[in-house]
Amino acid sequence: MPHADPETPFDDRTRWRGFAVCVAVAALTILDLSKVNVGLPSIEDSLSAGPSELQAIVAGYALAFGLVLVPAGRLGDVRSRRIMFLVGLSAFTLTSLVCALAPDIGALMIGRFLQGMAAGIQMPQVVGLIQQLFQGPERGRAFGLFGSMIGLSTAFGPTLGGVLIAIGGEEDGWRLLFWINLPLGLILLVLAARLLPRHQLRSDGPRDLDLIGVTLLGGAVLSFMLPFVLTTGGPRDDPRRWWWLAAAVALAAAFAAWERRYAAQGRSPAVRFSLFRTASYRNGLLIAAVYFAALPATFLLTTLYLQEGLGLAPVFAGMVTIPFALVSAYTSLIGGRLVERWGRTLVVAGIAVVIAGFTLVVLAAVAAPADLAPWLMSAALAVAGAGGGLVVTPNQTLTLEEVPVTEGGVAGSMAQVGQRVGTAVGVAAATSTFFATLYARSDAPDALAVYHDSFRNGILVVVGLITIALVVGLVDIAQRRRSEQEA
Repeated sequence: MPHADPETPFDDRTRWRGFAVCVAVAALTILDLSKVNVGLPSIEDSLSAGPSELQAIVAGYALAFGLVLVPAGRLGDVRSRRIMFLVGLSAFTLTSLVCALAPDIGALMIGRFLQGMAAGIQMPQVVGLIQQLFQGPERGRAFGLFGSMIGLSTAFGPTLGGVLIAIGGEEDGWRLLFWINLPLGLILLVLAARLLPRHQLRSDGPRDLDLIGVTLLGGAVLSFMLPFVLTTGGPRDDPRRWWWLAAAVALAAAFAAWERRYAAQGRSPAVRFSLFRTASYRNGLLIAAVYFAALPATFLLTTLYLQEGLGLAPVFAGMVTIPFALVSAYTSLIGGRLVERWGRTLVVAGIAVVIAGFTLVVLAAVAAPADLAPWLMSAALAVAGAGGGLVVTPNQTLTLEEVPVTEGGVAGSMAQVGQRVGTAVGVAAATSTFFATLYARSDAPDALAVYHDSFRNGILVVVGLITIALVVGLVDIAQRRRSEQEA
């Protein structure tokens, strides 16, 4: 049976102050991912970076993020989420300084990788703390606010990035993308040290750290994500990179065998496979992984198309995504309130609206005159945002609704692993399709028509990914109805 440290019951003031800090740090982490997208052309010019280096800056962050999520979540569960939160936030602030001072593209790639690791340390603690602080319908409302802030951060990131680049100049304005994290990180460190709860619910069972299991899982995640991170769509892509997938399968099999043996000895494994027998958790993870394969890729493709294809300044290219941010923030709040009543049906409806919105984005980009395209794309993204807010928050709530609070950190971190793996795969698949089309038609006389085709092909990949999420959601609804009939 789980037990709690003394003083575990949290009053409303403690809960919501801790929640505010968690949401602010999560927003800072996600903001850093989305705002860097708009800085890629500036980084390309300033540091003479090629497509593979730009891909590494985006996907390498997601790769590092995914590597440390599970061990960080496990440490938070069995030791202290508060301490792990402070460690991750401190490292994130320090690595932001490394990125801001990077003298060349190699140093920036290393800095981004380390920054991703720092983000991966703190994010499982955010999810675990929210589960710890809230129960029942109140948890749905909390995740609604959480999802709203994440949506705002994701979509306002490009606008903020564009403003910072405009302030700092095309040559070195991208450095401000990282400099801004320093004062924000320091302020949040002070607040986190003061406001996060010092006590948490812990299990009476084994609390050892499965180092071998964590290492095998990390190797499997690395081997799976690496070939996608190395995929640019250019002629220099080495086909041998796909052999890493064979290594991923072997390491995953070794991890599963080790975890079963470790658990049979009465010890605490890195991941409890029993969690995956819970349909709501398993299906929720799949939906989140595929959805987050599509969403960051869409924002990246949109930014590349608007800046390189239509010649928009970074700040204006970033503003195109603002309607998505505002609408998704509003519908996230609604979704948090409605999820108890509508369940997975709400998620499926949201996914269908997202598919419709992204389809309209493509039509606006390729069929409208160049001067009207950004406005129409922005309106189409508002439609997608209406659905997006009904996906992330309700799905997060449904995914964790049957997970014990004592497993909240590792369960949440596995969900984050799926999202980060999805991001790496989605960004690689969509951007490599985008750049492959550009390379294949580099001699075409009509450059804008080439960008039309590149953007269309990339977004078609995105729509295909979201369609998979739709199918999984429908399967989950069918399974739930079957279970209810058999009960």
